[in-house]
Parts: sequence; structure tokens; C-alpha cells
Amino acid sequence: MVGAVRRHPIVALACLLLAIAVGVMGVTFVAVWRAAHQDDASRIERVDAIVVLGAAQYDGRPSPVFAGRLEQAELLYRQHRAGTVIVLGAGQPGDVSTEAQAGRDYLVAGGLPPSAVVAEPVGHTSLESLRAAATYMKAHGMRTAFLVSDPWHNLRIKRMASDLGIRGYASATWHSAARSEATRLGGYLRETFAYLYYRIFGR
Repeated sequence: MVGAVRRHPIVALACLLLAIAVGVMGVTFVAVWRAAHQDDASRIERVDAIVVLGAAQYDGRPSPVFAGRLEQAELLYRQHRAGTVIVLGAGQPGDVSTEAQAGRDYLVAGGLPPSAVVAEPVGHTSLESLRAAATYMKAHGMRTAFLVSDPWHNLRIKRMASDLGIRGYASATWHSAARSEATRLGGYLRETFAYLYYRIFGR
């Protein structure tokens, strides 16, 4: 057996690299799953801002996924966890509104003070949007935020926020997330690859 390994060092190396890759993916998957099931709002009382990651909107009307995130942000605001809600997300070509503006309009229509809700219509990816949030927060002396998205995004957006100088705490909504175990598993798997991609390439 030892001789066989020596005769095929490339195969042995390939097997070792494969084992390492599988191990890294497994550890990351567990980290994504654990982060998804932790609500930082259960231990953090108050922050500077509530940051809502954008999602699809249709002619200014938030999709059910987006509405779920916005309702979570509204809940946190009404619990006096922060005095400002920042809604993120640009629009697609041909859209009559942006994700950020649609989200702001939704929250204001729901009774939040217009002065408390900020639309930052920048970014087609989580990183681009969080970069806009970081710029706004820095300009207004804000450092801490609850990050509101779907649960499986928690690990990645917290890492991105940290890299951008935001002390971010995840407070996701399960209301907008996939309900079946199969679709949730798909979310965890996608985020496992997305998180590793971000850590390797920084985008």
C-alpha cells in the first residue's frame, strides 16, 4: 500500500486536497447553520441603526421575502432597539423604484416616522449595499447595527459588515425564509459556497 502511494504521488496529493476541501466545506456549512439559528437581538439591547438588506420589489411593492425583512426591522424599531432604519438596494433596469425606496415607503406607510427611515438605493449585491450603509453610518457617527436579512445570510453579512467597519449583529427573519427543510437546506448550501467565495476573493 505504501508503495502504491509512492508510485502515485499526484493521486495521493489530489486525495489530500479533496479531503481538505470537503473538510473546509463541512466546517463552513456548520458555521452557516449555527449563525442562521442565532438572533443577536436576544443579547444586544440597542444599536445605532437597523440595516435591512434589499430584496425583490415589483413597481414599488416589496416582494413577500422583502416584506418579511422589513417587518422584522419594524419590530426592532418599535422595541426601541435603534433610532434609525437604513434600507438598502438599488433597482433593475426599467424599474419604477429601487429596493431601498420601496422598502422605505413600506415602512413609512406602516407608521414609522419618515425621519427615522433612510433609503440607500445603492448596490446590486450584499457587499455593494453594505458598503453604502457603511459610508452612511460613518458620515453620521454610527458604528453598530442590527443586520436584517434571511437567516442563512447571517454569517456572510456579519463578516462583510465587520470588514467594512460596522459592528454588525444579525437579527434575521424566518418569516420570509423558505419554510420546507429541502429549500432551507438549499439556502445553507448556497451560502456555504457564497461565504467561501467571499473569503477567498473578497467579493
